Amino acid sequence: MSGANASGGQPGGKTGRRLRIGVDVGGTFTDLAMVDETTGRILFHKVPSTPADPSQAIEAGILGILALAKGDPKEVAFVGHGTTVATNMVIERRGARTGMLTTKGFRDVLEIARQTRPHLYDYSVRRPEPLVPRRRRIEIAERMSAEGGVLRPIDAAEVEAAARGLAEAGVEAIAIGFLHAWRDPAHEQAARRVVERVAPGIYLSLSSEVLPEFREFDRFSTTVLNAYVGPRMAGYLERLLGRVRGAGIAAEPYTIHSNGGLMSVATARLCPVRTCLSGPAAGVNGAAVVATAAGFPDVVTFDVGGTSTDVSVIVDGQATSTGAREVAGHPVKVPAIGIDVIGAGGGSVAWMDDGGALKMGPRSVGADPGPVAYGRGGTEATLTDANIVLGRLDQSALLRGKMPVDAAAARRAIEERVAKPLGLPLAVAALGMVRVAVANMGRAIRGVTTERGFSPERFALFAYGGAGPLHATEVAAECGIPVVVVPREPGTMCARGILLADVALDFVRSDIAPLDAAVWARAGGHFADMAREAEAWLDSERIPAERRVHRVAVELRYEGQNHEVRVPLDKAATPLEQVLAGFAAEHERAYGYAIPGRAVELVNCRLTAIGRVPRAEPEPPPATGTVEAARIGTRTVYYDARRGWRETPIYDRDALPVGARLAGPAIIEEMSATTVVFPGQSAALDADGNIILRFEERTDRREAGRAHAHA
Repeated sequence: MSGANASGGQPGGKTGRRLRIGVDVGGTFTDLAMVDETTGRILFHKVPSTPADPSQAIEAGILGILALAKGDPKEVAFVGHGTTVATNMVIERRGARTGMLTTKGFRDVLEIARQTRPHLYDYSVRRPEPLVPRRRRIEIAERMSAEGGVLRPIDAAEVEAAARGLAEAGVEAIAIGFLHAWRDPAHEQAARRVVERVAPGIYLSLSSEVLPEFREFDRFSTTVLNAYVGPRMAGYLERLLGRVRGAGIAAEPYTIHSNGGLMSVATARLCPVRTCLSGPAAGVNGAAVVATAAGFPDVVTFDVGGTSTDVSVIVDGQATSTGAREVAGHPVKVPAIGIDVIGAGGGSVAWMDDGGALKMGPRSVGADPGPVAYGRGGTEATLTDANIVLGRLDQSALLRGKMPVDAAAARRAIEERVAKPLGLPLAVAALGMVRVAVANMGRAIRGVTTERGFSPERFALFAYGGAGPLHATEVAAECGIPVVVVPREPGTMCARGILLADVALDFVRSDIAPLDAAVWARAGGHFADMAREAEAWLDSERIPAERRVHRVAVELRYEGQNHEVRVPLDKAATPLEQVLAGFAAEHERAYGYAIPGRAVELVNCRLTAIGRVPRAEPEPPPATGTVEAARIGTRTVYYDARRGWRETPIYDRDALPVGARLAGPAIIEEMSATTVVFPGQSAALDADGNIILRFEERTDRREAGRAHAHA
């Protein structure tokens, strides 16, 4: 059963080995990481993704990595996976035909929205059409008050007629969103009973279950998305279960969701919208564990792939969170790791704006045709091409020789499209491309640090993804970050992060009232109710009592404010004075000020139920060998205008022993990534095999930043 899988109750195979597999489904590749709990041995594997049915690649990858390990499917105790299936459904608008039942007079909430204009002066930008057209949004005569009293009883006959009409219209899913269901769900529950009787088999999504919070637009939008992706997601999960069982694995797969935790197939079926923002959450989750173990509890995660750069902040070993994001323009209000995404990656295209200035991205060449150097028909100069021209990437082949590289084609593309138009030498043009991309990445990092009250100098930069370690030093110099940490096999960090995730689910109660002793006592009742729900859910997941943890928080605001600040609490019974002091501190950190004496309002009480998953200690890297033995060659690398071209030693990361120390310049290569050690830097392998890059002197870092800025 699923809970047994997560808690480690699944027996091993004939050998007694217990294998745990993490799978990250990407647009181009499906990455896998597998750890043997007994020995700590970690294996990594990649297979091409199968967008038409991602479960095909998952099955192929699992069988492939088991073959590499000479493993028996019966030895697999855990399978966890991250998926973009729900997200892609919304982006491509290929979800289920959906209808909606809502309170009379609130049919148009989805279209009225918030009336914000993110692109005020760009008349070509339009909001996406609602996922439920107006003709399928049916009003029901009912009304609850904001205090929870019945103002108008629900009309069951209206619900029955609406359900029959929607069923005749061919809907596959119905979202039920009544105005004050966050306070009292009785009317939504009554409507569900009617629909289940009249139209059995239709997927139902209730706002009081998906998001029991005030603010009807966010609640309705999230509930509609849940209904829209529900039927197709259920089908995908069934196929996935079938393929995992067909491979001979008894463990049911878990899915990573937006808050970085795991949820079972049963939970994912009920609330698939929670997977919409899961994307890079596994990587951030894994980064928090790996970085904290390495002695860096405060890090900025820096995940650079082929199309995008994802950045996030980890403070005291915990990822920061957000309560609201958008998927293809549709608000989704579910607890999620706070990740900012920009269009900057290895495939980002170089172009000139109307003023002749060099730009990089956000458009990307993607995997097909890819960068010019890949020889697949690409013609546009990309960031990857620039790094090949500069010698930072191998100019003959990547991926341990599996991907041939045409460096001459990359040079021609940059010469024609960048160097000649700007009147620059080839190397300077290529460096300019890198510097523009680095500036974009730096802005993203400042967006999650300085703009949110964090000083970048307190953090290390945790670099992963295929291109993160390649650009980490320049980005760190750009942002004033003193240390860079590069984990083992950084290109598969998201798959590894799944193996480090716990089972988790979030619960919430809205209660908007001035925060005094009486209201705080009432909040204690909300926490008690959520704790009971959490324990029932953990029971259903079969999590042993000794592995259960509850985390609590409140969201507060000053009287007159419209948005709230989240305040983590050590326990639900925290004294009110400490709660208010914590709010003042969080408000000052986020906004730069607090208002002593101003009345504070309670908005939401939150509880996260966590089931701790056993984590095997990873097998350490080799302790024997020498730095010189790990050296596999040299090549000439261009660093900046001041240093110019430098003959640079190349090292095989897998051959570097624990404790190895290098002085820059150096290039460290592995299957999934390349790490650049600049002149003026030192690189050391810690006990877990992480590469720690430090600027030898603070002045060197400042000089590096200035040199890159003026190159």
